[in-house]
Amino acid sequence: MDLKDLLVHLDSGARADERLGLALTLAHRHGARLTGLFAESTTLGGSLVGRRERENVARAAAGVRARFEAACAKAGLVSRFWVVEGDEDGPVIDGAVVCCRRVDLAILGQQQGDPAPVPAGLVERVVAGAGRPAIVVPSIGTYRDAGRRVLVAWSGSREAARALHDALPLLERAERVTVLALRLPSEGAGGGGLPHLDLREHLEAHGVSATYDHWLVGDLGAVDAVLNRAADEGADLAVVGAFGLLGHPLLGGDGKTTRAILETMTTPVLLSA
Repeated sequence: MDLKDLLVHLDSGARADERLGLALTLAHRHGARLTGLFAESTTLGGSLVGRRERENVARAAAGVRARFEAACAKAGLVSRFWVVEGDEDGPVIDGAVVCCRRVDLAILGQQQGDPAPVPAGLVERVVAGAGRPAIVVPSIGTYRDAGRRVLVAWSGSREAARALHDALPLLERAERVTVLALRLPSEGAGGGGLPHLDLREHLEAHGVSATYDHWLVGDLGAVDAVLNRAADEGADLAVVGAFGLLGHPLLGGDGKTTRAILETMTTPVLLSA
């Protein structure tokens, strides 16, 4: 499947332009339409009583829309702009999830360390509930491109398989792909009665040439293993199966790994559940 319909979540925070820059690059590369999604909270931080006036939120949306449409016109992209409205965080998040179900890929921003007026937990809820892959952009650093040098975290789990295949349109255009095979110390190297399985053969069928390496998850946990290796490889994108990186309740099956990645990521990460 080609990436022909992309979405970028935008807000009035300082990091919105960083996400937009990456979204413009990906949309141009894949010949895709780009949708800008404005989904901000009317609440003030963690306050239960403090609220922003609806007029202020509408004014913020109008300003974001103007910048988005000008950037898309300059890039020669087909675009559209959606606004999710709501007085409570829950409906805003639910609306964002529904919107993201109607595109091929969503580009979101890491909320950890970002003071933008966005409902807490929006990214995690979109990843868990949209049924579509999402690239999450760190809240620190410059990322105007992603998908040239890709690290794929592989455990053989359902979630890892889903993420790998959701990322194929990116992998097919990548300059370098590294597959990092993760396994627990208790797992043997053998495959029981299975035939010889080589993930590289499957990727080669899609025109993707990948290097393959193993990592035994021990003292250095799965999250550190993936993020450290991504840094060592100079990767501009990590591909991870959300809510089940290793298919093990202690190392990702309960969402622990995904939340840790969303808190500590140092490079854009494609998450798919």
